[in-house]
Formats: sequence, C-alpha cells, structure tokens
Amino acid sequence: MYLTVKETAAYLELPEDYILHIIRHNKIKTLHDGDRYLINKNQFDNHLDQMEKYRMMIQEYLSEPIPEDPDVKDED
Repeated sequence: MYLTVKETAAYLELPEDYILHIIRHNKIKTLHDGDRYLINKNQFDNHLDQMEKYRMMIQEYLSEPIPEDPDVKDED
C-alpha cells in the first residue's frame, strides 16, 4: 500500500517537513509520479515494532520503584 507524504506523516506521527527532508536525503524509498511522492507503507513495519519495544522498555523502567539507599539508615 502506498501513502502520500501527508498520509505518511500522519501514520508515523511526524511533521510533513521532516518526511520531505528524509525523502530528499534518500533515507526512505519512494516513487515519484511527477506530481507527488508515493511511499510504501510496509517499509516502516520494522521501525514501528522497534519503537513500540522501546516505549515498553521505558515504561517498565519508569514504573520500577526506586530502591532504598542503604546509607540512609547508617548512623555514625
């Protein structure tokens, strides 16, 4: 399935200007039909999977309680 720049920006939750920037620097594969760029949606599957794993890892880290400091109870 091919998306336009606007649809790709919405799908990736990124600004359209950034999508155009990465197209111009050949960071993603596109088809240019003369008027617009068409971007294959499937090339982002791996990226989105990795981002979801990263979000889950950060959530786990942030929800982990802070361990008690052993030096707090030490009275010299």
